[in-house]
Amino acid sequence: MADRVYPSSKQATNVTATAAAATNPSFPATKAQLYGASRPPYRPQPNRHRYRRSCCCSCCLWTTIAILVLILIAAIAGAALYVLYRPHRPTFTVSSLKVSTLNVTSASKLITNISLTVEAKNPNKKLVYSYDPTTISITTSDGIDIGDGSFGSFVHGTKNTTLLKAAITSSNQELDDTSAGKLKTDLKSSKGLPLKIKLETKVKAKMGALKTPKLGIRVACEGIKITVPKGKSATTASTSNAKCKVDLKIKIWRWTF
Repeated sequence: MADRVYPSSKQATNVTATAAAATNPSFPATKAQLYGASRPPYRPQPNRHRYRRSCCCSCCLWTTIAILVLILIAAIAGAALYVLYRPHRPTFTVSSLKVSTLNVTSASKLITNISLTVEAKNPNKKLVYSYDPTTISITTSDGIDIGDGSFGSFVHGTKNTTLLKAAITSSNQELDDTSAGKLKTDLKSSKGLPLKIKLETKVKAKMGALKTPKLGIRVACEGIKITVPKGKSATTASTSNAKCKVDLKIKIWRWTF
C-alpha cells in the first residue's frame, strides 16, 4: 500500500503569512511618526507684552482717578473759601499826574520829571493784601518810553484806601530819530499827548490764619492826556477818563498768563 503525503502545518502558515504580507504591505515609518511620540504636548506661553500693557493701563487709570480726586478737593476748598470770604480784586485809580518837565533836546535825548499819585482800594472785609515793591512804566500810545519809577512795598488792610506817590524821571534818555520826531510833533499838539501807565508787582493775600503764595499782578491804565508845561509851573494831566484794569499774572513753568 502506498503512503499518503499530508502537507505540514508549518508550510500552510508560511503561505498564509506570505498572502497577508502581499495583501497589506508594510512601509517605513515617517519622521512625524518617529518624533511625534517623544515630543512634549504643546503648552501656550503667557503673553508678557499683554501683561505689561494691562499694568500700564491700570497705572494710568488710577493716576487719572487720583488727579480728578485732587481737582475735586481743590474745587470744593476753593468754593468754600469763596463763600466764606467773598474775595474781590483790589482797584487802582490814577488820582493825579503832574508834569514838571517833558522835553526832547536837539540831540534826541528825553528829559522827564513827572509826579504820579495812584489810589489803591481794598474792598474786602476779611482779606489783607501785602504788596512787594511796584515798578511803574509810562509810555505814549505809540509805545515810546517816557519814564520809569516805583512804589515801595506796603500792606493793604481791609476796607482800606491807600495813596501811592512816585516820581517818574528820565534823564538824557536817548531816542532814535523816528521816535524823537514823533514825540516832538505830539508834544506840540493842542489836543494833548495820550499816555499809558503800567504797574507790575507781586501780592499775597491773608485770610485769617491762611496765606496765599505770591501772585504777579499787572495794572494797565489808559485814558490819560498831558500837555507840556510852558513855564516853570507844572501842568496837571487830564485823568477824568482814565480807567485801570487789574490782571493776575499766573506763571506755569515757562509760560505766563
